[in-house]
Amino acid sequence: MSERPCKKDLLNKINMVSFAVDDVKLFLDTHPCDEEALAYFREFSRMRNEALKEYAANFGPLTVDTAVYSCSDVWNWTDEPWPWQEGGC
Repeated sequence: MSERPCKKDLLNKINMVSFAVDDVKLFLDTHPCDEEALAYFREFSRMRNEALKEYAANFGPLTVDTAVYSCSDVWNWTDEPWPWQEGGC
């Protein structure tokens, strides 16, 4: 069984890749055909989505799109402590 990741480290990773995604989105607003920027955007978006899914699996959802919801499940968006309520590893 794999070891649970450090919550603080995972939040830092999410923040870093989210910043990169937001930054390149601004660049793409004025350079929509830049293939290198598009590849960068795709790669960092993939990394962000993976990190958000990993966080949700270990600590609960950070974004509504990683919350569990279906007819058979209960809405879990608010079940876990918010990131600022419990820090560290």
